[in-house]
Amino acid sequence: MQELTHYLNGAHVKGSSGRFADVMNPATGEVQAKVPLASGEELDKAVEYAQAAQPAWAATNPQRRARVLMKFVDLLNRDMDKLAEALSREHGKTLPDAAGDVQRGLEVVEYCIGAPQLLKGEYTDSAGPGIDMYSMRQPLGVTAGITPFNFPAMIPMWMFAPAIACGNAFILKPSERDPSVPLMLAELLEEAGLPKGILQVVNGDKEAVDAILHHDVIQSIGFVGSTPIAEYIYATGCANGKRVQCFGGAKNHMIIMPDADMDQAADALVGAGYGAAGERCMAISVAVPVGDETADRLIEKLVPRIENLKIGPYTAGNDVDYGPVVTAAAKANIERLVQTGIDQGAELVVDGRNFKLQGYEDGYFVGAHLFDRATKDMDIYKQEIFGPVLTCVRAQSYEEALGLAMDHEYGNGTAIFTRDGDAARDFANRINIGMVGINVPIPVPLAYHTFGGWKKSVFGDLNQHGPDAFKFYTRTKTVTARWPSGIKEGGEFSIPVME
Repeated sequence: MQELTHYLNGAHVKGSSGRFADVMNPATGEVQAKVPLASGEELDKAVEYAQAAQPAWAATNPQRRARVLMKFVDLLNRDMDKLAEALSREHGKTLPDAAGDVQRGLEVVEYCIGAPQLLKGEYTDSAGPGIDMYSMRQPLGVTAGITPFNFPAMIPMWMFAPAIACGNAFILKPSERDPSVPLMLAELLEEAGLPKGILQVVNGDKEAVDAILHHDVIQSIGFVGSTPIAEYIYATGCANGKRVQCFGGAKNHMIIMPDADMDQAADALVGAGYGAAGERCMAISVAVPVGDETADRLIEKLVPRIENLKIGPYTAGNDVDYGPVVTAAAKANIERLVQTGIDQGAELVVDGRNFKLQGYEDGYFVGAHLFDRATKDMDIYKQEIFGPVLTCVRAQSYEEALGLAMDHEYGNGTAIFTRDGDAARDFANRINIGMVGINVPIPVPLAYHTFGGWKKSVFGDLNQHGPDAFKFYTRTKTVTARWPSGIKEGGEFSIPVME
């Protein structure tokens, strides 16, 4: 049985708490490793190392910090296959999807190589007689991130790359379900030249999370996960005086207008709804066709595509469409919600309840499901299922479809499929959701824009990656400097004003 470690001050360190969690192989249901769950004392030690290392790193000029990230990008490309395989083994997603997980994180690292430009302040010459003013962005100090199981490479890099580029040290608490890739990333960063102690990986559960939330030295916290935990982390972190950004749940609607290319829309829905077994916060989980004729045509296109999906372990080849969900508990929750959909009157058009994969009966595979004629009062509509379940809610007009997405408590992502530019522009302008796709099913912005939802999908006022990341991981200091040309006698007791 492999025993994983923490990564502290440049070394793999065995856990000392005596508590461990099982790391499962979701394809087989077997335990493949044990990961230590840190105590508060272990978290304190990681912070101690980070605090000692951070001042020298902050004093390193941004160009030299960027060079470390340049080398890190080279190493990520070198080890892409190795990282993807480790990710698939613990998470269950297919190898191409796992490589995409790494690639999307790598692209944020590439953006952060521009830190010398992004960290430039502002300057005003002669703001007053002999007075100049300038601002500078300075690092926060020791920062932290708590990341989810569904993107064990991408989301850690979304957090630690800009934090490190800005001159901070970073404590990463990854998901205990798939912790190997974060440990590998820490190794690669130090191979790239990152000083020891700047990136620490502390594995753990709620005890480690609470230690982060209450630690006086930690200045900021990033989180991605469920909305209830996001609310808890945001409230607790803010109450302790930290800068906090938390990203929570989602229920992403895709509106299909009568003029849409129905083959394109069906292909987009299948990929966005069932890719990664639906375990994406940007997955499309609700299809909203406008008009019964549109809905009937859409369902007709969807059914054969869904029924022909290839489900299997990542080892079965790159033509596998999706693999298992991450845990037995996740599988049970999906199956429970499917049953509530049936009980509450939705029409189960594609029934994946009896799916079994020969040779992998103990794995966490879930068949593909398609519901039609669901309504907004049903649990399958209101709750985030996080599984391979697509729910069709029919709307009789564009305004009704728009209202469904706008009235839902979550506001992460949405999409509209149409040939009508006016409808697309109206949708983009009016919708109260943070990321919008127009004939794009998963509108995740590229690294140089920012990622973030609205409503109960986000807590905090700055998004992830892009320019917002450099604002989140720095403080602005403004300096007013006066260099008088001669000596003046006496003091001035009135507030200075412009003359």
